[in-house]
Order: sequence, then structure tokens, then C-alpha cells
Amino acid sequence: MIASSHNAEKKVFAIGDLDKSVKELRSEYVDLRSQLMKLKMESEIAEKMKTRGLKSSEVPPQKIKVVTR
Repeated sequence: MIASSHNAEKKVFAIGDLDKSVKELRSEYVDLRSQLMKLKMESEIAEKMKTRGLKSSEVPPQKIKVVTR
């Protein structure tokens, strides 16, 4: 009887520890996802390319139509 209650307490503590780690990992995931979204923004990319000497084209792209027969 006592052994089964000790086993149950161990499982409760293990579940609590796992729950904490899941919350921490979820928080880390949200932080990294928001950082990625910021890095993928066009303004951020343009700023980084400016330091490398590249800039956006001022001429809009043209659509190329291919006619097959």
C-alpha cells in the first residue's frame, strides 16, 4: 500500500517536471518563431543586403508569357 502511494507520488512529480519543461519549450518556440518572422521581413532583408552592397530593383518585374502549340 505504501509502495504504491510512493510510486504514484513519483509519477505526479514526473508529470509536473514534464509539464514545466513543455511550457519552457513552448515559450522558447514562440520566441524563436517571432525572431524568425522579424528576420523574414522585407525591410530587414533589404537592410542586410544594403550592407553587402545590394539594393532593391526600382524597375518592376515583367511577366513572361510562353505560348506552346
